[in-house]
Amino acid sequence: MNVALLDDTLTLDAVRSALSGRPARVGGGDGTGDSRDYDASATSGGAGRRAAVMVIVHGPRKRPMVVMTVKSASLPLHAGEIAFPGGKAEEGDESLLHTALRETLEEVGLRVESEHVAGGLSPVSTLSSGFVIAPYLAVLDGTPALKPNSEVAEILRIPLGALLDSVAPDDDPGHGSMSGMYTFEHAVTGGRKVWGASARILKQVRDALAAPGPRA
Repeated sequence: MNVALLDDTLTLDAVRSALSGRPARVGGGDGTGDSRDYDASATSGGAGRRAAVMVIVHGPRKRPMVVMTVKSASLPLHAGEIAFPGGKAEEGDESLLHTALRETLEEVGLRVESEHVAGGLSPVSTLSSGFVIAPYLAVLDGTPALKPNSEVAEILRIPLGALLDSVAPDDDPGHGSMSGMYTFEHAVTGGRKVWGASARILKQVRDALAAPGPRA
């Protein structure tokens, strides 16, 4: 269903309603998951190649913004890419939700409370680094103060509706080894495209918002 999600029609309440209560799902990391709730604590034998990210959507109410980061050029993996706050699961993490919360605090200085986590999405795999990422979505009524750490070159606040409307198939031949690849872009990204796992997460958000039902 191809539905325009323009800035003047998408609201913060609509995002909260569409994603509320959705658990992260297990699956092969292709963005589809399966029918079982994802057991975020199931990192048996160590963290492995599990990772988690937090999709942070915040006010204003009638023109919600999404927080993304530009990864530092000095990182050994995914340097310079646009991504969501998050990272690899560590041994001390109680769950992948804990991973997402911890990494969000470390990378952008934002402590997300559990009551602000609206739900989860299906896991996605990275193209080259072999991580399976569990995405969670937090909805905040205000505009949070953010501060990047050394792993983050830049913090982006992007109008969510306009970003979602920019969805396009990823026609980069180098990305063709994985199906269901998309790109997103906005003036805030300065000509840089969101692609790979982050784009597949955004596509899930767009699909949830475009599903039939009332929009607050």
